[in-house]
Amino acid sequence: MSQNVVVIGGGPAGLVASRRLRDLGYTPILIEKEPMLGGHLARWDRLFPDGTEARSVLKPMLEDLDGIKYFTETEVLSINRLKDTWVVKFSNGLSAQVRAILLTTGFDLFKAEKKEEYGYGIYERVITNADMEAWFKSGATPQFDDVNVIGFVHCVGSRDEKAGNRQCSKVCCVTAVKQACELKERYPKATVYCFYMDLRMFGRKFEDLYLKAQKEYGIRFVRGRVSEVSEDIDGHLFVKAEDTLFGKPLKIKMDLLVLMAGMAPAAGTQALTRMMGIQTGEDGFFLPQSIVASPCTSSREGIFFAGTATGPKTIPETLGEADAAALAIDRYLKSLEK
Repeated sequence: MSQNVVVIGGGPAGLVASRRLRDLGYTPILIEKEPMLGGHLARWDRLFPDGTEARSVLKPMLEDLDGIKYFTETEVLSINRLKDTWVVKFSNGLSAQVRAILLTTGFDLFKAEKKEEYGYGIYERVITNADMEAWFKSGATPQFDDVNVIGFVHCVGSRDEKAGNRQCSKVCCVTAVKQACELKERYPKATVYCFYMDLRMFGRKFEDLYLKAQKEYGIRFVRGRVSEVSEDIDGHLFVKAEDTLFGKPLKIKMDLLVLMAGMAPAAGTQALTRMMGIQTGEDGFFLPQSIVASPCTSSREGIFFAGTATGPKTIPETLGEADAAALAIDRYLKSLEK
């Protein structure tokens, strides 16, 4: 009989790692708290930098689940150490006794309503990057009579001491540029602004997308933070910002404002750290044994990580780390047999 491995989190990292573990001869027990597998990828429309459909990436992950025991709408109630094993109890009444647990709990989007100055949840025309993708995915666009001026605010909840997160969320800049280009395609006559601190276009073809946004779509990039958003009687927005390159204040009337909410630790992260006696960093994400040398290994024996459970990552980075974590678990379990 094959050995069980508990995988907590049914997003891309959990799915890929579970398949790899199964192929290595183990029986993954995949736990997902949401009603469906796929995580944030299941809610996204297209991916940077080339517009790949998210569903085309997710589909093969969901089509091959033979040999994987997976449970949705299920949460972890308790995890306890018993000699050389971990005893995990789930909300569906089942339990498992395993030697290895893989945490692929992913991330939550920063709650944009915490940045009250932007008016999310107050003004109808202020939305988030996730709202924008939901519109794209549904085939709809914002249902307003006029969308002539659109703004994107980078780093909402990231690189922000007041929001409690100094770290960069890594994917917000390129996501903003991707979405700005997509909106320009839908509203070719619209003027589109991106308000940024520093553009961090680090990945392959990211810079090409940025240049395309300027040359082909005429996206206007303004270096400076938005300080205040207000609304007139007709529901249009007034956005105040400072252009730090030219050293002058700006006040622009807009029809739509998109907030690029950054990555935050997944709900339940702290509860899991207490159950297993592992650590989180000051950013709230799980802390691996070594960020450089052992990014998939925790400080506790038999506990492993993959994906954005340990911090912001792109999809390719997440999938690569999922494979690496499965191989690390295989090496660990085989070492116990010697």
